[in-house]
Amino acid sequence: DLVECPPVAALTTVMPDGSPQTSVVWCDFDGECVRVSTMGGFAKDWNMRRDPRVTLLCYDPGQPLRSLEVRGTVVEMTEEGAARHLDELTSKYAGRPMRYFGDVIPGHYAETEIPVLCRIRPAHVVALDATKPGGGR
Repeated sequence: DLVECPPVAALTTVMPDGSPQTSVVWCDFDGECVRVSTMGGFAKDWNMRRDPRVTLLCYDPGQPLRSLEVRGTVVEMTEEGAARHLDELTSKYAGRPMRYFGDVIPGHYAETEIPVLCRIRPAHVVALDATKPGGGR
């Protein structure tokens, strides 16, 4: 349930020199894959296209002793439906209906920035709930 709460999430990708690159992202789960959005041409976009291995670390801002690490592979990157998904995430994280372009950032960026929807297939998941005896792993 942590991916749905909405969590604070950080996505780590691999730079061309092998160093990590981490960005705060919004995410959700489609029943099979974790979905995040980026913009075409951003570092994480280039990195995931070149090397699809990623780690997503999520924690519940209301319960920071709960966290979720998802190591996986980006299995799809598409512009199709990406703007709609970004608006869905914007509304989810804002807690009310909002649009990304126009409400979060100035609307004119919609002319130059191209949303990309990324689906991450989990390969290894570690859940920690330190609010429970034994850590809830």
